[in-house]
Formats: sequence, structure tokens, C-alpha cells
Amino acid sequence: MKEIINNKKVRQGILIAIDLVIVALCIWVSLFMRFRWGHIPYEYYSAAKQSMVLDMAVTVVVFWYFKLYHSVWTYASINELIKVVEAVTVVVFLEISYKAMLFLVLPRSVYFMNYIMLLVLVSMSRLSVRALRFYIHRYSKDEEGIVKTMIVGAGSAGAMLLTELERNHGNNNKVVCIVDDNRNKWGKYLYGIPIKGGRENIISLVLQYGIDEILIAIPSAGKTEVSEVVEVCSRTDARVKILPSITSSLKGNISSNLRDISYKDLLYRDEIDVNDVGIDENIRNKVIMVTGGGGSIGSELCRQIAKRNPKTLIILDIYENNAYAIQMELKNLYKDELDLRVVIASVRDYDRLKLLFEKYRPEMIFHAAAHKHVPLMEISPNEAIKNNVKGTFYAAKLADEFKVEKFILISTDKAVRPTNIMGASKRICEMIIQDWDRKSEHTHYAAVRFGNVLGSNGSVIPLFLEQIEMGGPVTVTHRDITRFFMTIPEAVSLVLQASVYAMGGEIFVLDMGKQVKIYDLAVSLIKMKGFKPNEDINIEITGLRPGEKLYEEVLMDEEGLDVTENRLIHIGKPIQIDYEVFEKGVLDLMDAAENNSPDIKKKTKSVCDTYTITE
Repeated sequence: MKEIINNKKVRQGILIAIDLVIVALCIWVSLFMRFRWGHIPYEYYSAAKQSMVLDMAVTVVVFWYFKLYHSVWTYASINELIKVVEAVTVVVFLEISYKAMLFLVLPRSVYFMNYIMLLVLVSMSRLSVRALRFYIHRYSKDEEGIVKTMIVGAGSAGAMLLTELERNHGNNNKVVCIVDDNRNKWGKYLYGIPIKGGRENIISLVLQYGIDEILIAIPSAGKTEVSEVVEVCSRTDARVKILPSITSSLKGNISSNLRDISYKDLLYRDEIDVNDVGIDENIRNKVIMVTGGGGSIGSELCRQIAKRNPKTLIILDIYENNAYAIQMELKNLYKDELDLRVVIASVRDYDRLKLLFEKYRPEMIFHAAAHKHVPLMEISPNEAIKNNVKGTFYAAKLADEFKVEKFILISTDKAVRPTNIMGASKRICEMIIQDWDRKSEHTHYAAVRFGNVLGSNGSVIPLFLEQIEMGGPVTVTHRDITRFFMTIPEAVSLVLQASVYAMGGEIFVLDMGKQVKIYDLAVSLIKMKGFKPNEDINIEITGLRPGEKLYEEVLMDEEGLDVTENRLIHIGKPIQIDYEVFEKGVLDLMDAAENNSPDIKKKTKSVCDTYTITE
């Protein structure tokens, strides 16, 4: 049967035969109905008999002209039915015309009934063929290679996906159930497939039906909702794929746009919405300097700044390989359209920085240069102070001296009630820029505080993926440890938006949604790669590292929050401090770090009283 269905000439032959039977049936039934199933007068009987072959020939020719023997098997839809109406109308009009010319007279009511019956039967034949093909495909799949499939989403995208999977005999997906959070759809059917419940039923349905693959088809849903669904699906042993967006689903076959879930789908927060117009105006035709411009955040800052037509983009970094990589990327992309300057320098070298400020006269600075690795800084705490505190102090001081318009510090949620030297150093950096904002008559200083960025150098996700590639184990410091996450482009979008809002002294904070449990993230990543946690790949609990928290915060209680135009961006109110005492403490701290003080953590605590020293 499948061979017949898939042979084009056989399909056309069957349709022609069906249409010939329909033509004969319609004309004779119309005559019998006209005369109430009694005797048909000879003249009408003779006229119908003489014109029968011509009626059949005209019908086939007209139907062929309207392409009713071509795409009908696969695409019997409303468009096909419109073609049927057009073709049948032409056929009946021609019948009336040539029968009148040949004096083959039939009652007018016969033509009308013939027209209606032709429409109904030809339409039904097309829809029946589609249904026949649909069910032959559904129930003739090889049970050996069958992929029992669940679709999440009973909306238009889910319906389109189901239709395509059922129609495409090149796949072995057999959709056995659908879930949707709309309770009004529960217990109903979508193209014969039962809608069995909502996301809370996914795990039990996977076990009940033996589901091999889950296809998430809710492209219009927010990122938070998708993340929650992905999280539920990741608790099963089924493979999970996702339809990314309505736009992509409209390009080509919808099933070809299905992709494996990515770690970004595990992010429990809708994407940040920024005002591109405001950002463009803030950067266009200005001299922009990015310190630490070769790092994960710094290089993305350079990418997003470069496309907004700055007058000059200055990339400053101490690590030449990173600086060279972003330099070549931007040169290849923008050629001579971008005035790009790359300089190798340390923010700890005041004299070198001053020469660069004198040469380039930056109008806006994004200060991303910093040491950020918590365990390494716990081992080398003086280096955290030298690079983070001293580097920020020097850059902020020169920004004031050279009348830079805005200075934006890249900070971290680890600066909130820090339990490690890296977080404490970044909290001091925040206070430094608030101090300089208070003193400066020319420069607006602000900080942007956010959580971990997905995929950045040395962050947990690349580490987990590398450990999975090596066969495990995946190392997690504590089963209950949680973290906020965002993507690098989102983090940078927030920084650029903050530069628009910055009026001086603000600490901008992103509403990052739910914290992600790191152990669950490890489980999801292992499953995402096709392995079973603690069977194929083990998860090893190693214990909290020095200075590591179980959870992070983005705001101290005493800071409070003000709103901005962007619902996801808030402003932490500055905490009042004795700046005279603070300035002296910072200078003493920098001197102590240069002398590699063994008591640097205690000295840091004297400057940042929210710092809790852990051993």
C-alpha cells in the first residue's frame, strides 16, 4: 500500500478513475432525483448517454488544467477545495454550453443538482485521499525503529508540527500524546492524538507511554516558561528538542527547525529588553575605551559597541592573545569602517594609563578589567586588590582628570555581603566609583551588578561540558548551591543600557529571576548530551571552596531599589559612608597589597565592613 501511495503516476491514475466514476454517478443520480426515482423520459436518457464520454473527457481535461491531479495527495486543504470549486464550475458551464449546441437537452434542475454533487464528491475524494495517506503513514511505521513522541504545546505550532510529522514518511516519530497547560484542551484530541494534561503530567506520561522524545512547540512562550518546561522534561530519560521561535518555524519545514536544548534554555528569566535607540545615541561618534576588552564580557562589549558607530573604539587589555583575537574579529567584520585601536597595558600601571588617556581622550569608559576567579583570588588575595581595587581607582581617577563623560564599572553579585576576597574587592570598587562620582564635576560614574554569565571563560558551564566530554565525573561543590545566570549578550546589553541611564553614583541591578540549582544544571547538561546522570556520567560532590556561598544576592537590604524605564533594570540606592575614612583606607589597602601583606584580608575587612572572612 505504501508503494502505491508514494508512486505519483499510480496516484494520478487512481484519482482519474475516481473522477470518472463520480461524473457518471452524478449525472445519473441527478436525473433519477429529478424524476423522483421513477421513469426517465427517453430524450433525457438518450442525451445523458450520448454525452457521457464527452462529459468524462471534459472533466479530466479541466481538472488536469486546474492541477487537481498533482499536489492533492499531500496538500488537500482549503486552497485545494477552492481549486475544486473553480474546476467544477468550469466543467458544468462547458457541459451546458456544448449540450445546447448539440441539442442534447437536460432539465435545468439536473445541471444544478449535478453541480452540487460534483462539488461534494470531488471534495470528499480529495479529503479522503489525504486522510487515507495520513492513517497509512501513521500505522505502517516499522515498530522496531519507532520513536514514541510527545509534543508539548497544542497551539498552532504544535498542530503544524504534528501534521508535518504525520505527513513526512522519512521519520520514525510516532506522536502518541500531547500536553498543554490550557485546561480547556485536556481530554480533547488534536488530529486524533489525545491531549493528556499539562506540564505537571509530563513525567508520568513519559513513563505511561514509554516516550522516547519530547518536542517542545511553544515558540511564542516567554523564556521563563520555556525554561520551566525544559527543566521538567530534563527530569525524564526522554530526548528533548525545542522549536525556537515562530519566525524560524515559518522558514521551510517546521520539523527542520527543531533543535536540541541548549544550556541557555535552562535560564529561568525572560530575555532583557533594551532601548537600542538610546544606546545608539549614547555611543555614536564618541571615543569609547573598554578595559579588559579581550575578556568574555569585554569582548562582547566591543562587539556591541562596534556596530553602533563609535568615533573610535579603544581595546585595552594586558593579555595579548585575547586582545588580538577580538581585534582580528572586528577588523574582518568592519574593515576600514571602524576606527579600532588595540593597546596592551595594565590598569595597575598609572603612568601607562595616563599616557593612553592623553593620547586618545576617551569620552566613555567601560571598565571590565578585573580578576574574577574566586578560588584563585583566595589563594592570591593581594593580586585581587592590586588588579581590581588599584586598577579601578587609577582608571576612575584619570577619568575625572581627563573629563570623561561616563565611567561604567562592571561589578558582580558577589560584591553583596562578600565571603571571598574577589567579591570584597569588587564591593570596594563600587564604593570607589561612588566616591569619585561625589567628587567629580565632569564625570558620571555608575556600576552594573549582575550574576554569573553563561559560557564565559572559566565559568561553571564550560567546565561541566568539558568534564562530560572527558567521561566525568562532573564536580559540584554542594548539592544545594544555587546561582543567578544570564547570557553574555544580555549582560552586555544591561551594561550598555546602564550607560544611558547613568546620571551618577548608581549601582544598576538586573532582575534575574530564579536562581538555578547547580546540581540540577549538571544533571540537565548530562542529559542534554545524551547520557544518564550517575550511570554514564557520575556527579561528584567536592565540598564548598574557600569563600564560596551557597547562594548569591544582588542587593544589600540597606541599599533598597529605585525603578528605571526598563522593568528588568533597577537602581540600588547608595549607602552613606564616611568617604574621608574610606579614601584613606583604600590608599592604605593598595599600599599593603603592593607590599604583599599577609594580613590583606583583614585590611580589606577594615575598608569593606560587609566582608566576612572565611578560611
